[in-house]
Amino acid sequence: MDIVYIRDLQIQTIIGIYDWEREVRQTVSIDLEMASDIRRAAETDNIEYALNYKAVSKRIIAHVENRSALLVESLAEEIAALVREEFHVPWLRLRLSKPGALRGARDVGLIIERGEKPA
Repeated sequence: MDIVYIRDLQIQTIIGIYDWEREVRQTVSIDLEMASDIRRAAETDNIEYALNYKAVSKRIIAHVENRSALLVESLAEEIAALVREEFHVPWLRLRLSKPGALRGARDVGLIIERGEKPA
């Protein structure tokens, strides 16, 4: 199994349960690992056979910027479903964090894995 990844994709969005969080955009940071067999893309040197990380990131950005979630859990599940369905990714690991959300901590968030990891 090969992994295509995106690290520290930072997006401004409305997220949180407190009143003040519903009125200001906050930064969320996303790390994403996606299972993909890269052999055909490598053999042909053709983007048509690759998991296009730019297309994935643009789609995630569009979704997150236009979403107003209460919980990081909801947003993480939505992103995971979007990537798996629209980009035919069989397995992914997603880390979603809110930098600066907790005093004394660099960031807080969660990590989820969805799908079946290919052998």
